[in-house]
Amino acid sequence: MHTTTPDTDDLIELRRDFHRHPEPGWCEFRTTVRIVEELECLGVDEIHVGPDALDSDERLGVPDGETLARWFERAEAETDRPDLLDRLAGGNTGVVAVLDRGAGPTIGLRVDIDALPITESTDADHWPASEGFRSTTEGYMHACGHDAHATFGIGVLETVLESDFEGTLKVFFQPSEELLGGGKAMAAGSHLEDVDHLLGAHVGLDRSTGTIVAGLDEALALSRFDITFEGESAHAGFAPNAGRNAVQALITAASNMYGIPRHAEGTTRVNVGELRSENAANVIADRATAKAEVRGGTTELMEYMRESVYRCLDSAATMHNCSVDVSVIGEAIRWDCDQQLVDLVADVTKGIDGVNDVIPRDTLGASEDATYLMRNVSRNGGTATYLGIGASNPSGHHTPRFDVDEAVLPIGVSVLSTSILELLA
Repeated sequence: MHTTTPDTDDLIELRRDFHRHPEPGWCEFRTTVRIVEELECLGVDEIHVGPDALDSDERLGVPDGETLARWFERAEAETDRPDLLDRLAGGNTGVVAVLDRGAGPTIGLRVDIDALPITESTDADHWPASEGFRSTTEGYMHACGHDAHATFGIGVLETVLESDFEGTLKVFFQPSEELLGGGKAMAAGSHLEDVDHLLGAHVGLDRSTGTIVAGLDEALALSRFDITFEGESAHAGFAPNAGRNAVQALITAASNMYGIPRHAEGTTRVNVGELRSENAANVIADRATAKAEVRGGTTELMEYMRESVYRCLDSAATMHNCSVDVSVIGEAIRWDCDQQLVDLVADVTKGIDGVNDVIPRDTLGASEDATYLMRNVSRNGGTATYLGIGASNPSGHHTPRFDVDEAVLPIGVSVLSTSILELLA
């Protein structure tokens, strides 16, 4: 099967534009507009945006109105598409692009588009800094390769459009992966219901450019939540007995959470971070907050940890006569790759220019909410896999010096589009 790949310089230019303008989860307003404009230029058959792309009620971790407004206003200043921005209001970001060529299988590709709250390096040997495409938004950067992922999505659409095929390709440009807030919402949307085969992909992962993993498994299931303890303030010296100490309740809960027994059936994790209380030293704290997460080697193990945390929170609140509120702000399940699709990807990938090592399966070891989409496709009788695409990243993910070898862009597009066209055939 003959395929063509978009011009490498065009892919690099597009990736660098995404890199210059990072936006966090549910605030990807400019990014969404930029993606749509590229899709319009390609002549994509259907473009579904915002609430039409996912189930808004299933979104997790949506920022407060003030935060959304700030990022929305920034996008308004950087784009000239009020028609699109109006549809994204309230944090309804994301796109589903559809190429429909009649009867045949329906193939899905999921790519994520959000960035991280990390200040990008200014070191002279950091490629984005030396080449002039470092983040223009201080405190935020694409430190996990989602700029490359979004570029993959557009490059694959262009490649498949130029090929003869029958069937349908849907590309899911998913928001808020870093918060683990978007996968569940996109999976709950209507566009996944008829997908027969689904591909997801991630660049880097400390593998060299030219290395492809056809199936990444064992993603840790995760639940992340915000915790708020409410008590009653009082003078710490004059009337400590009159207060209900929210800090004391939070510290008790955190200590007990780290004491949750590990599970005999597999990996379990718990972590408490960002403990806060805005109180002077001589004031009994009436409010204390924290962010926490649990992980498990299976979805069931994660749920065991989550329910154990809830018990710790409730018992600490009761012990110190406080109230507690916990809200889930991000979640991912575990779902492994289907061997049938892993075998197909591994087979077609071996002959692609730039690919020098194909690994059938390996362990992801982190958490990823593409698993929601994978599960839904598999439960509907289809197959799904999640690829690793090496990019010789010079530092680890989620660090100020993260970057990818831009030679990965045409390789990634070729691997994904060749696999998709094989499935369509």
